[in-house]
Amino acid sequence: MKFFLVTLLVFFSAVCVAEELDLEANMKNMGLAYKNSVRATSIEVFNTSIDEFIHLLEKARTADFKQHKTASLEGLDKVIKQANLAKELASKQGLDAAKVPLKSIDDLRKKYHELHEPPGFWQLLFGK
Repeated sequence: MKFFLVTLLVFFSAVCVAEELDLEANMKNMGLAYKNSVRATSIEVFNTSIDEFIHLLEKARTADFKQHKTASLEGLDKVIKQANLAKELASKQGLDAAKVPLKSIDDLRKKYHELHEPPGFWQLLFGK
């Protein structure tokens, strides 16, 4: 019985380690889902793409951010809010209305990605 429990424990701990989020791959998939939602020409395609985008955003919230964790989560929450607004507008007013909040997502992406960029040459030389 002890052998069975130990084996079960080892198996589940290995599964948990394997499920650690690959944030870089997740972000690339988010970018693709975002582009697909922006380029959508039908409500069905838009809804599929925006649902995937929201799912990936929520998955990204579980990442282990080494730096700027609070700001990173804040940025993800803002993007999720805009994506949900776009989905709501798509169902009520159509695709054109949904694309307005999608444009602000790109601005948020730029702002919050700056937090994780390595310092440039001049920053290293002279500081911030």
